[in-house]
Amino acid sequence: MKATRQNPAEWEESASLLPQLERDLPAGRHQFHKERLMAHIQQDESTTVVSPARPKIRKARLLRPAFTLPAMALTLAGAVAVGSVLIDGDGGSAGVATGPALTTSLGSSTTEGVPQLLDQISLAAAESTHPVVKPGQYVYIASKTANTFVKTVDGKSGLASHVLHQRQIWESPDGTKGWLVDPAVNSSPEGETLSLPDEQGNTPKAHLGSPSYDYLSKLTTDPDALLAKIYKETKGQGNSPDQQAFATIGDLVVESYAPAELNSALFKAAAKIPGVVVVNDARDAIGRRGVAVARLDETSGAREEWIFDKKSHAFLGVRTVQVKKVTEYGVVMKAGTVRFTSAITQRAIVDGMKQTPAHNG
Repeated sequence: MKATRQNPAEWEESASLLPQLERDLPAGRHQFHKERLMAHIQQDESTTVVSPARPKIRKARLLRPAFTLPAMALTLAGAVAVGSVLIDGDGGSAGVATGPALTTSLGSSTTEGVPQLLDQISLAAAESTHPVVKPGQYVYIASKTANTFVKTVDGKSGLASHVLHQRQIWESPDGTKGWLVDPAVNSSPEGETLSLPDEQGNTPKAHLGSPSYDYLSKLTTDPDALLAKIYKETKGQGNSPDQQAFATIGDLVVESYAPAELNSALFKAAAKIPGVVVVNDARDAIGRRGVAVARLDETSGAREEWIFDKKSHAFLGVRTVQVKKVTEYGVVMKAGTVRFTSAITQRAIVDGMKQTPAHNG
């Protein structure tokens, strides 16, 4: 799906199309878009924020760029959302500082050694210790994240970023209870609930785009069957079937807690996706150097990278790097611009909501 550019005069006409856009969104990304919208409406009301286009991710998950916003976003905080343009309707300031656009040097990519590397990563994943999450417990994931976006103030546009900041998320095994603390998203420093039912009183079932621990525990661990399921259930999403399959696997290994056997199968499945490459030198959000498994989205010119430790092959984090120069909403985004970056710093099981491993009873 390509980004649409619209002016205010077109918004009313476009409103009737938003329900269709919502259906076209990758499953499970509505909470993500709520997060993103709430983050931006905390900006100064004279500011227009435009997210660099790229269709990404999931329920209550990371602040990744996306092309379109669901119709439900129109009801949030009086903000207007059309295409990927967010017009602030609320004063105040975000809980995280902004800075210049994030940049990096582009590591060279190669298709050589992709199967071997993913096989090593798969073996490391299979050997990792993954205790079972019991009812009443929570999956806790802490990370450091940052993202780049287009910001317009007083008619002048340029690239800016939410600077690196801590993000913490808790989720019950069945996915119906959760909590998020992310200053780029939350209006309160204490965070906000992710517990279901949602605003409409619905309790959605977990699925590939919005997985719970219980859901992941029941997925097949046969790589071929798993990949076939991913292609089938993400049909029509993203910019291409292969890119969406790669992105979906990336989502499942980033801010989720999958059984070791499933993580292993996911990496074996990724090795079967055309266009996957190795980037021998990549850094995660906190500067840890590693090797990346990556794939270039030909439509957006951005490369998604999963970064692993070169020796242990442990997963470190993800980032999305612009490889080809593009112009988004009149702003040039050069090669080397980091659209999004996240480093996982802790993944654990805790006994209570908002409890951290250090205080786990």
